[in-house]
Amino acid sequence: MAPHLDVISLVVADMGRSLTFYRRLGLDIPADSDEDPHVEAPLPGGLRLAWDTAETVSSIDPNWSMPTGPGRITLAFRCDNPGEVDSMYAEMTDAGYPGHLKPWDAFWGQRYATLLDPDGNGVDLFAPLT
Repeated sequence: MAPHLDVISLVVADMGRSLTFYRRLGLDIPADSDEDPHVEAPLPGGLRLAWDTAETVSSIDPNWSMPTGPGRITLAFRCDNPGEVDSMYAEMTDAGYPGHLKPWDAFWGQRYATLLDPDGNGVDLFAPLT
């Protein structure tokens, strides 16, 4: 049997801040997990999204160090329609999360916007224009 993608894992500086961000985007993350060193949430299609604290990863690999700078990974969330891109972007930025690219109509036929999660990772919001 060939390996198959099962988990996407993010290393975070502050578990609670990161989980709060992703809960606001609609992920079902246990409410009592903000202090846990490792957290997982199921995604549609059977994948899981996981979060590990930098301390957890360092305990597994003593030579590991947190990468610096933004753009280490980007996740994209599909919205139901272009208006939802706009409203979700507004909700998230009004809650204090940084917006990176305001909603715009992309030449490839989608309404698109980019937020930054608490660790500087890009989080795209998109919906077909038609």
